[in-house]
Amino acid sequence: MAEKKKTRPVRTVIVVVLVILLVLLFESCFFTVHRNEYGIVRQFGAVVDIKSEPGLYFKIPFIQQTGTLPNTVLLYDLPVSDMISADKTTLIADCFAIWRIDDPRLFIETLSGSVSNAESRINANVYNALKTVISSMTQAEIISGRDGTLVGAIMANIGNSFERYGIRLIAVETKKIDLPDDNKTAVFNRMISERNNIAAGYLAEGESEAKEIRNEADKKVRITLAEAEAKAAVIRAEGDAEYMRILSEVYDDPQEAEFYTFMIALDALKASMNGAEKTLILDADSPIARIFYD
Repeated sequence: MAEKKKTRPVRTVIVVVLVILLVLLFESCFFTVHRNEYGIVRQFGAVVDIKSEPGLYFKIPFIQQTGTLPNTVLLYDLPVSDMISADKTTLIADCFAIWRIDDPRLFIETLSGSVSNAESRINANVYNALKTVISSMTQAEIISGRDGTLVGAIMANIGNSFERYGIRLIAVETKKIDLPDDNKTAVFNRMISERNNIAAGYLAEGESEAKEIRNEADKKVRITLAEAEAKAAVIRAEGDAEYMRILSEVYDDPQEAEFYTFMIALDALKASMNGAEKTLILDADSPIARIFYD
């Protein structure tokens, strides 16, 4: 009985150990791939499988090992660096790159599966492209190119150079491209002076064009007035001729001539009697006086 009691704890320990071993063996047979990561399966150091979808997967225990790589968009912030533009202006460039791993196997083969190695390669390539682009542009072109032209030129310069590493460079963005603090004031003053000179040139050109326009308008006005006066003179001459013709016709008939003379006398009389004095002294030969004689 005593021997049986002694063997029970031993059996219990053995069962517990076996259970633990079975659990460990079970866990070593499976691995989990989470969202936003690649599951890498290695056998004797070589990559034998890559899982890109999240889930629970089987592996050969003690022979295959697993690891992960990021399966998401990554951001690398480049160190701030000095650049020289085409017009020999020193600029401070601060930018960042957005990238991701597209081919995990190629990424492991070329960069040992190291994100830091990838960032080192991104830093070198983007820096060289940024330096090349800025050195080919003037300061004014760089400033105006912040609307996307500058970034487009950088991406075009880089091209598909990252494909051989299994990397896709999504974008390169500039946080700041500015002048060093020690020469900002001088450059700004020079820029203000240049803009003032340009503005003065535009004003002078505008005033010159305005003067030409005014002179041309005055010339047209003078020509129009002269033509109008000439036409008016012609019309007045024609009116005077017609007036003389009508008078000549009137005076050809004695009765009409007498009546016309009488009407003129009445108009003269009416014009002379416009004041408070209503006394009228007429000459005996006056046409109006002859009315009373007749």
